[in-house]
Amino acid sequence: SIFKFLKASFNNIFLNWMQVRCSHILQKHKGSRNPVDSYRNKPITRSLDEARNNIKNFRAQLDKNPNLFGELASHIHNANAGKNGDLGFFERGDMQKPFEDASFALKVGEISQIVETDSGVHLILRTQ
Repeated sequence: SIFKFLKASFNNIFLNWMQVRCSHILQKHKGSRNPVDSYRNKPITRSLDEARNNIKNFRAQLDKNPNLFGELASHIHNANAGKNGDLGFFERGDMQKPFEDASFALKVGEISQIVETDSGVHLILRTQ
């Protein structure tokens, strides 16, 4: 019925505005708010410039083959590596502002440019 269609459309639009699902590739650096490699339980020693350069290199690889995102995320040891970088669903206000702004601006399937937060340097893939 038209009512079910309108309700489904409203819910889809509302949920897309209110929450997203993203994966990310994170490069922490020694100036990050928690400069510890949680996978190896070792301090991060890379500089901000090294983190930026690593992310630029990952972005160049993804420009050639966007399907590598999960593989790259799983080989880069950040907290979500075991889940191909999947952060699950989150709402506005759940993430640091630069990460949130970039995530909500992306279309599903789109990969961000470099995003810097207190946590480090990211690439973000919006999955839903």
